Amino acid sequence: MSTRPQAVSVTHVENERTRVTEWRLIPGAATGAHVHGYDYVIVPITSGAFTIVDPDGSERQFPLEPGRSYFRKAGVSHNVINDGSSDIVFVEVELLQEG
Repeated sequence: MSTRPQAVSVTHVENERTRVTEWRLIPGAATGAHVHGYDYVIVPITSGAFTIVDPDGSERQFPLEPGRSYFRKAGVSHNVINDGSSDIVFVEVELLQEG
């Protein structure tokens, strides 16, 4: 069981086709291990770097640049950790249904 603070999320939009969620990770916070059920786009609001922990326990750094979005397919499985010294904020846009 992790003693890390949990990432905090606020849903801005949710309908039959999309869900838009703002995520905030204070220093040391983690999302917890999870699997993405939908294709998604991440839009970084702040700069920083995540530590990504894959299901096999391997770790890698993933840098974020404000406004430099990226896309991932459904099925991605990981835990996202903010090992930096400042908050990381990003927006996640999930594509719930093809239109």
